Parts: sequence; C-alpha cells; structure tokens
Amino acid sequence: MAYDLTQMEHFSVVAEAGSLGRAAIDLHLTQPALSRSIRRLEESVGAALFERHTKGMVLTDIGRALLPHARQMQHDARVAREEIDALRGVAKGTVRIGAIASISSVLLPELLSRVLTRWPGLHVQVVEDVWNNLAQSLIKGEVDLVLSVEVPDTEEIVSLKDCQWKDSSSVVAAAAHPLLQKRRLSVADIHHAPWAFLPKGTEPYSTLQQLFAAQGLGMPPIVVETRSVLVLKSLVTNAGFLSWMPEPMYRPERKADDMHALPVPQLTNTRTLTAFRRRTGVLPGPSVKLLEALRRLVHHSP
Repeated sequence: MAYDLTQMEHFSVVAEAGSLGRAAIDLHLTQPALSRSIRRLEESVGAALFERHTKGMVLTDIGRALLPHARQMQHDARVAREEIDALRGVAKGTVRIGAIASISSVLLPELLSRVLTRWPGLHVQVVEDVWNNLAQSLIKGEVDLVLSVEVPDTEEIVSLKDCQWKDSSSVVAAAAHPLLQKRRLSVADIHHAPWAFLPKGTEPYSTLQQLFAAQGLGMPPIVVETRSVLVLKSLVTNAGFLSWMPEPMYRPERKADDMHALPVPQLTNTRTLTAFRRRTGVLPGPSVKLLEALRRLVHHSP
C-alpha cells in the first residue's frame, strides 16, 4: 500500500517531538488536525504507531519500524524536487554535508572551493560535529554525506572506499617551546607539560589516551578543553601549551615556523578518513558532484 507523504512527514515530526502539541507547533497545524492525520496513517498501516500517554507519544514497535522509511520518503521527495528544479533552471541544488572538526577546518575549504568553482550554482550547508551526532544526522536525512574517521559500516551507513585518505597526528608545540630544544625527548617529558586539547568523548581524545596507555601512562594534564581548532592553535603558538593534531591542521603554522611536531614517535598515529552515505536511497546530484571533487582531491594530494 502506498502511504501519503504528508502523513509520513507528520508522523516523523511527532516521533521527533514526542508529543502532538510540540509537533503541531513545529508543523504550524492545529493539534486536532495533526491528530486526524496520524490516525489516518495508522488506519492505512493497520496498527497503532504510538502509545499515547499523558506526558506524550511513544513509538510502538511498528512505529519504530516505519520511522526510517518515513524519513527516507521525505528525503527522496526532497531530492526529486531539487533535481527537477535544477533541470527547469529554477535552482541548482544543495549539498548537505557533515564533517568532524579536523576535516572541516582543513580539507573541506579546499574541497568546497573546487566544487563551487566548477559548479558555481550549488548551495552548500555544512554541519561540524562529533561522529555520533553526524551519524544520526545522516540517518535522519539532515545531511547526505559525512566526512569522518573510518569506522565499520552499519545497517544504515556505509563508507565509500574510493573516497578515503590518510593523515598523521603528532604532539605539537610552539617553535620556541623549550621541549623542542631538548636533544633527547621522552614520553614522560611530554606527559608532565600543560596541555590544551579536545574534551573527553571525542575520537582524538580516545586515540591519544590509548597511545599514552601503551606507554603505561594516563592522560597528561589537560588544562584547557575546547572543541575550537582556532583556540587550540592559539593556545599552542601563543601560550606555551602542548596539543595533538593531524599534520594538515597545523600545516600553515608549520610552514610559517610557528608550530612544529615534537619528535616522539610513540605518540604519533596515522588514521584513515573517509566519506559516508546512507546505505539506501538516492544520493542527490549535488552530493554526487561533491564526491567527484573529493575523489580527485584525495587521489592527487601530496
């Protein structure tokens, strides 16, 4: 049986909001009208989609099974509208992309510059976040591509093996930092110095923690925590802190002789980065164009 797209949209919003009242506000509908729409969808499905409580609406097992399909229907409908508008000359399409901080601050600017130079009519929406949040945005159809560290594929998300590249992360310090002057630098020297770094729970934090643990040490003293790449760089170059970054992130500072990697191979790590997409559904044309540019960029990078 074919389902009504509007009803599926209403169902998705109610599931996200957790109540008819909040969903009605988001959809600019009256609550009775929204309630009727949900009941019609339940009649089409032949089962209840929500358990109705005084404090809100909770998905039933059938509702949870239907939700990803409802989201996929909305995504495919949006993609179809954009493709048709592009063919009619009304619009050129939108790229919706998510990326972790180290990619959004380094590779993404060059990538988008190439894409928009070749296809100047495109519009780009960028979301920067940690992997777990980006994965949920991808599943929900809020973004169509995510650039992040390689992780195993899931039932809903797959990595694109032909859009992979590597970078290497090291401990970094300002060019004038006294540790750069030491002839023999140990992991213990690094461990005792004050650090500025990403907060616990991020992928770089977990990786660095594992590297120190392999040396029989806990994490060094993180004096300043921040997710801001600009703040981290400033704290390293201007305030004498140590940090840990992928080489592309501090390449401009290295070339300007403001920041350098410390020669401690035990704390150097190479990782694989990749593009992710939803396993099912049509990838929008604008996102296909971005992937073409990404393949050329990562396959010809030095």
